[in-house]
Amino acid sequence: MSILNVLIQSIGGLALFILGMKMMTDGLRMSAGKRIKKILCTVSSNRIVGCLTGAGVTAMVQSSSATTVMMVGFVSAGLMTLQQAVGVILGANIGTTVTAQLIAFKLTKAALPAIAIGVSMKFFTQQKKYRYFGEVILGFGLLFFGMTVMKHGLTPIKNDPSFIEFFTKFDPGSAGGLILCVFVGTVLTILVQSSSATIGLTMTLATQGLLTFPGAMALVLGQNIGTTITAEFATIGSANINAHRAARANTMFNVIGVAFMLLIFPYFVGFIEFATMHLGAGPVGEIVEGDMVNIARYIANGHTLFNVVNALIFLFFLPMLIKVAILLSPKEDEPEDFYRLPDFGTKLDDAPIAALANVRSEIVRMSKIAVSTFKDTIQRIEYRDYKKLRKWKRIENHLDDMQKEITSYLTRIYQSEVNESEAGEISSLMRMTNNIERIGDSVENIAQLTEKIIEDNLQFAQLTRDDLKTISEKVVIFIDLVTLGIHQPIENFMKQAEEIGNMINVMIEEMRQAHISRLRSGECGLDPGLVFIDFLSIFEKIGDYCFNIAQAVVGIK
Repeated sequence: MSILNVLIQSIGGLALFILGMKMMTDGLRMSAGKRIKKILCTVSSNRIVGCLTGAGVTAMVQSSSATTVMMVGFVSAGLMTLQQAVGVILGANIGTTVTAQLIAFKLTKAALPAIAIGVSMKFFTQQKKYRYFGEVILGFGLLFFGMTVMKHGLTPIKNDPSFIEFFTKFDPGSAGGLILCVFVGTVLTILVQSSSATIGLTMTLATQGLLTFPGAMALVLGQNIGTTITAEFATIGSANINAHRAARANTMFNVIGVAFMLLIFPYFVGFIEFATMHLGAGPVGEIVEGDMVNIARYIANGHTLFNVVNALIFLFFLPMLIKVAILLSPKEDEPEDFYRLPDFGTKLDDAPIAALANVRSEIVRMSKIAVSTFKDTIQRIEYRDYKKLRKWKRIENHLDDMQKEITSYLTRIYQSEVNESEAGEISSLMRMTNNIERIGDSVENIAQLTEKIIEDNLQFAQLTRDDLKTISEKVVIFIDLVTLGIHQPIENFMKQAEEIGNMINVMIEEMRQAHISRLRSGECGLDPGLVFIDFLSIFEKIGDYCFNIAQAVVGIK
């Protein structure tokens, strides 16, 4: 077989493996996405519980990168504290070793039946849950079929002298060879963006006798470093400091852990061999029909052992890990740009749960800008500071631009493959965004009326000024309530929203009737009186927009 055929089969098999992993991850996420989000959002601050949660969730979605990116998104959205996220990330590194353990079970004979069953369920069943489950089975089959293709592709070269000479460079017997193995494992995983895929490739090479067990373990250690790049990419463009810290903690966890294992590498490898032998596996070097039949199990156990030991050590030193992550991240005292537009990019496109959490954080920021502008504009009615009032236009345009960016990104997510729960959340987030933008339009109307008051020097009666202050304070309370509701669950949220909304409507009607009476009695001039009535109508609309947001928060259409 020519070198070209070897490359085609090896790369093609790796591609099938990656496709299978992606389909398994997507199928599991689509079928369990709502449950996963609920689990992650209710994670205890207890670091051990967080670690176990991370391990369980990652075992469900079969991707530590997916879990880690979700954590970065949740921290960015303020749905989780930094300590909670880092605890989950430590567990995610354990959960990802489940894939290697599955590969070591030699289930290649089940690959084609799994593909047949998976295709039947994915393309010929009506219910979504069966289609998602079919996608998981199909991905499982493709994963193991890819392993088979890689194995057949590499078989002709395992006795080739030139290839044997090349792979002898991956001998960790010397310091240079050990570092080379770790470096190649890191770079390969960065390029492939999947540690599970590169570990599968390493297992295949080792099974063919092209890698020794120590060499394979050194590559696996490098692959643990390489997988951290996904979380680092997820923080690019993020203005949230804690998101950077979470990604940095994940990188340090793996880099420091690998550095420690390199210092005791011979003992680490020896312990894996000792423990695996005593768990019932055959000798690591046993050869059957030209293949090293047991080495995949040793590699899988080494991968699991590294991550379990590493997590246990860092759970104990978690506060110290977080402190160092803070030192290595952007400084917290750097002011956030008030006019910064959301920059979603494409880094979370494959993780809708994290993407929607990130969108929610931007909507919260948009709402805070709207309420801040509302408060500032209302103050200008009393203090009549025309110079400070003039900035409303720029802010209103900024809110319009934020709405466009958020809506465009939500549309893009919706056009990808999302489950029913995620589709409903997208609809709710769009409704929130549109109503916040309408609040911005209402603030624009208040600013224009205020400009008229200043330019025409209109004077309000004391009762009118008191009414304006009272109703504006109540509207601020309503906007603050819905902003908090967007950010996190609130007990009896809808009941509070209904009470405040009804109260605003009653107060506005009473104020309107009282003011008409003052106009009739001559206590208030006609022009100021008409402006006040316009103010009340605007406040009434803002109350309606807030109520719409509240309904979107709880999922009422």
